[in-house]
Amino acid sequence: MNLHDSPKLKKIIDQCCQGQSKAQYELFKHTYPYAMGICARFSSGPEEAKEILNDGFLKVFTQIKRYSPDLSFAGWLRKILINTAIDHYRKNKKYNDQHVEIVQDVDRPDAEKTLSQLHAEDILKLVQCLPPAYRMVFTLYVVEAFSHKEIAEKLGISIGIT
Repeated sequence: MNLHDSPKLKKIIDQCCQGQSKAQYELFKHTYPYAMGICARFSSGPEEAKEILNDGFLKVFTQIKRYSPDLSFAGWLRKILINTAIDHYRKNKKYNDQHVEIVQDVDRPDAEKTLSQLHAEDILKLVQCLPPAYRMVFTLYVVEAFSHKEIAEKLGISIGIT
């Protein structure tokens, strides 16, 4: 099913707005790979990704009446999942209290060659090994293209300048 615009998706969303649990299951099932991919980038592993995913879908189903058919459903879902991941990070920050300073990226000529030799799964595993604060900053900056200022504001941290 196309997550951007399809009659089937519109029908499922309408049924979800009416509170039909079968439609909620269908929406969850069809968007699971896309949604799990987003959540995995923000998590330390599969269990945490599932926790973020479940919290995110709870928000999706409670706020689905706010979704505007003029917008991309995939984009709307992505925004909810990213905000849920940020909320998850904030909620658990006290347990993972590590100071993070955002530092401007530095050009490294050998980095591009090294990265081109890695597979997506390898990169995801490496990102998941990062401490939570670093993982959050990395994912928001590199994957989601947030600016340093936006990241600092969302996470309540300072922007480091080198």
